[in-house]
Amino acid sequence: MNRKTFCAAAALLLAGTSPMASAQDATPAPQPTAPGIRWQKEVPAIASAEWTGARLADGQPDVSGFWSNTISNHSNFTDPQAGPPGEPSAAAKLPRDQRAPSRVSDPGDGQIPYLPAARALQEDFAKNFPNPVKPRYIEPLARCAPAGVPKSFMWHGYEVRQYPGYVVFLFDSGTRIIRLDGSPHLSPEIKLWNGDSRGHWEGNTLVVDTRNNNGKALFGRYGDFMSENATVAERFIFDADGKRFNYVATFTDPTVYSRPWTATIPARRYTVADKPDGWHFDVKPVNAPGRPLQYEHYERICAENNGPFGGGAVGVPSDGAVIDR
Repeated sequence: MNRKTFCAAAALLLAGTSPMASAQDATPAPQPTAPGIRWQKEVPAIASAEWTGARLADGQPDVSGFWSNTISNHSNFTDPQAGPPGEPSAAAKLPRDQRAPSRVSDPGDGQIPYLPAARALQEDFAKNFPNPVKPRYIEPLARCAPAGVPKSFMWHGYEVRQYPGYVVFLFDSGTRIIRLDGSPHLSPEIKLWNGDSRGHWEGNTLVVDTRNNNGKALFGRYGDFMSENATVAERFIFDADGKRFNYVATFTDPTVYSRPWTATIPARRYTVADKPDGWHFDVKPVNAPGRPLQYEHYERICAENNGPFGGGAVGVPSDGAVIDR
């Protein structure tokens, strides 16, 4: 059991729960390949509806497994495939309609509706990102901080585990637990990198109310952000065959935005039929001879805050010795 598995299980054992396992395919492990990260331009339309797929023992739709976003990493929130500040991608030279759309699905112009002072802060970060002469111009994720909402859904693949009364996300940068028990939110004075989440299922849609954000996690390398006053209404809308979902989140923060706005981030599922690729399906086979094939994510140094950016967290082998002993 690696540290991610232990932490998720320990947190939920406090509530007297145990994980609900899905059936595992016994296919032999494919050999890892590195064909390059493949991104798509389209965001599929997935409507909220009744769930017709498999369910777990407590009635939850079974969406456990490995997932990853399909259009780009967190370099650019509103032009996902154009690259980070000062480092445009090859796709940035293409006409705008030949790249993936903005993650901002409302308003229709694809831009976050900042108040003037908040827009000035975001633009200042973007201008200084390529040459960060002050600590505030270094993205928190680069310093091993949790990615937060919504960036966790754009940075590497992640795993969803389900327990009675909980949905757990195991991200590359930490763990997020969504309680389904109807319990009240934490005190407003408590602020967290991933916020405090309460959810319930409506057919094929996991509906989540997230608040208590600490306002420190940026959305990406252009410095888009929300404050500690924000609330996020999240909808995880799964398709009928359980192979894709759209993360649709509405952000409300009168201290930063002129109006509520909505982001849409598409994701697809990865299974033993897929080959590990070092990004979307960033996994290793579990060392369990004679048992059906299972995968787990790497335990990464940044998830533990064990090393600074540029001084060990970059270039360290994920499954080998850090130094030659």
